[in-house]
Amino acid sequence: MPADSGGYFDQASHDAAPHFRRNAIETLEAMGISVEFSHHEGAPGQQEIDLRYADALTMADNVMTFRYVVKEVAITQGVRASFMPKPFSAQPGSGMHTHFSLFEGDQNAFYHPENPFELSDIGRAFVAGILHHAREISAVTNQWVNSYKRLVVGGEAPTAVCWGHANRSALVRVPMYSPGKASSRRVEVRNLDSACNPYLAYAVILAAGLRGVQKGYELPPATEDDVWGLTERERKAAGYANLPQNLNEALSEMESSELVAETLGEHVFDFFLRNKREEWNAYRSHVTPYELRTLMPML
Repeated sequence: MPADSGGYFDQASHDAAPHFRRNAIETLEAMGISVEFSHHEGAPGQQEIDLRYADALTMADNVMTFRYVVKEVAITQGVRASFMPKPFSAQPGSGMHTHFSLFEGDQNAFYHPENPFELSDIGRAFVAGILHHAREISAVTNQWVNSYKRLVVGGEAPTAVCWGHANRSALVRVPMYSPGKASSRRVEVRNLDSACNPYLAYAVILAAGLRGVQKGYELPPATEDDVWGLTERERKAAGYANLPQNLNEALSEMESSELVAETLGEHVFDFFLRNKREEWNAYRSHVTPYELRTLMPML
């Protein structure tokens, strides 16, 4: 059961672990991991803690430390912290929205003052690369059977390969920016979930984006539609490809990906596929409570 019944930005204290988030942040800060923002998220018991930006490797290290610290602090508060992407069927899942930018020395390569939204040609090609390779990197960014219970229409998570500005249904979002502030120009990738391996996930996202830069991929027009509200036929008519709908589909896409094989290396690539195939086979052969509840009485 959720530890509280709070909602989005709820500031009320709750009976279960009322100071959990504050204690977790204090512990992270004491360990040198800077926290920029935190608040209660939309689902009961769901918390958001945003870490200050760092280079990709440092951020991956911080994410791993963050998970350990949060779980340990939760125990002291008499609750259990989980980074499961979709713990409750009727509530939004837990994502790990990640902001990316590229720097050449001290210069943000994603910034150009004369381009629309001040996003440079390099930034546009980087986003195009992520979109182009999105399906084949999904098994890494969303690596668990449960990950795909979150990536469903109505779950407040991206389900289609597209990008936009103020569009939270898009896979990649170019967020609001401070005009003239070069360092703030970035892009947000929204399919990542809180249980991914950040080292591998950041590697394949950066590889996809950089492939777009190297090959000069063309960025399609921005999507400002509410993609969640479109029918399957409307999505196809608009040219939106769906993200993989389960781990098996994602693994099939990854298996034929030269980009992922090259990025992860032969050993990790083969091990990852073998390990995740075993997870999928164990899952698909398991008879679930849903089946017992719905099918047993009538079959």
